Amino acid sequence: MPLLVGLFDSSASRRSLDASLPLHGTNGNTVTIGDDTLDLDEIAAKRTAGGGLVDSIANMANSILGAGLPYAIRQAGFFTGLILLVALSVVTDWTIRLIVINAKLSGGRSYIDIMTHCFGSSGRAAVSFFQFAFAFGGMCAFGIIIGDTLAQVLRSVFPTLPTIPILKIFANRQFVIAFCTICFSYPLSLYRDIHKLARASGLALVGMLIIVFSVFIEGPHVPQELKGKQEGKFSIIEPGIFQAIGVISFAFVCHHNSLLIYGSLRTPTLDRFAKVTHISTLISLISCLMLSISAYVVFTDKTQGNILNNFPANDTLINIARFSFGLNMFTTLPLELFVCREVIEQFFFSHEVFSPQRHLFFTTTILFASMFVALITCDLGVMLEITGGVSATALAFIFPAACYIKLVDKKLPWHSRTKLPAVICVLFGIVVMSISLFLALAKSWTPEGAAKICV
Repeated sequence: MPLLVGLFDSSASRRSLDASLPLHGTNGNTVTIGDDTLDLDEIAAKRTAGGGLVDSIANMANSILGAGLPYAIRQAGFFTGLILLVALSVVTDWTIRLIVINAKLSGGRSYIDIMTHCFGSSGRAAVSFFQFAFAFGGMCAFGIIIGDTLAQVLRSVFPTLPTIPILKIFANRQFVIAFCTICFSYPLSLYRDIHKLARASGLALVGMLIIVFSVFIEGPHVPQELKGKQEGKFSIIEPGIFQAIGVISFAFVCHHNSLLIYGSLRTPTLDRFAKVTHISTLISLISCLMLSISAYVVFTDKTQGNILNNFPANDTLINIARFSFGLNMFTTLPLELFVCREVIEQFFFSHEVFSPQRHLFFTTTILFASMFVALITCDLGVMLEITGGVSATALAFIFPAACYIKLVDKKLPWHSRTKLPAVICVLFGIVVMSISLFLALAKSWTPEGAAKICV
């Protein structure tokens, strides 16, 4: 039997079958409960709906991988950065599974239900805000990356493109963002079930692996003037260690859609989800280590937030990687929109049946709002650091562990073997979140922290 019966259907239906309503009668393949007439064939079909392990692994791994991790190595120092990558991937693996365990213990069907059960209305409001802020901030950032990468690739491949009538619009950053978002991300975002994004996520995952191998192959061959200082590159620790934790946490966080991925399994059990989580984080860790080490040893102190920006504009293999990165962004964007839409549904309409009109309205509104921000903004500046850093640490480290402490046997002391890892995780999250917030706010007083508007 599934671990959490009905969880996989939470995004598709708001109807509760647990209500003690009288059974009025049956007619063929339909049954009447209260005022509702239910189709038994439809319910039976939903029992076998969903995707397999590979689909869920593709969705989760696609949520994790990113191109900003070599920058984290530069910030933290070579050896400290590698230790942080391994340690945070292990903690992430544990806390993702902890959310599903919390759902089992609390009887909740979503992250919001778990926090409501543990901390009441304040917990419900906090997790809703952080999930929406993290997912929407990610959507805006993805849109900006689409414009920066794909427009640059098209200009490099077709140098005369800006001079060709009509076709020159494809060299325009704003047009590329609008075209990719409306023609690709929007149709994918209209799906109700997250497992239907698995094919797109699998394609994006292949694109991310192309980036890893492109950087690995092309890194040693870049012109000497683009390479960083080679002396002292294997440093132990650097002052930017807390920024590095924020960057790595931001990359590894997929907690906000972990229950959606769990529910998309055809047979959602804890063992199967643990296998999905282990394989996804292992794929991501190996890819991140390859990307980080191969890029950092070449560029060292010149390593940028997006490692592909370190390479020349006319590098053919890197342009393929840039195209793959853009492809990754507009297929990952719907995963984040699923979270934004689900937060609104759970927070405001949790007791109402599914409405196609409401589904279409919120999908359209959220997507076009994020696209508008991406169109007018070249760099979100410190706002993304605040929403990303604070939301990432809260969703990944603080909330899952704090809920677990509340849900397990209350008679156990905090220093018991069961509770101590969760207590350490909460304290770690609070320290990282506080320092990241302080550093981001300090940066906001400088010109570097301002959002850059594209005219």
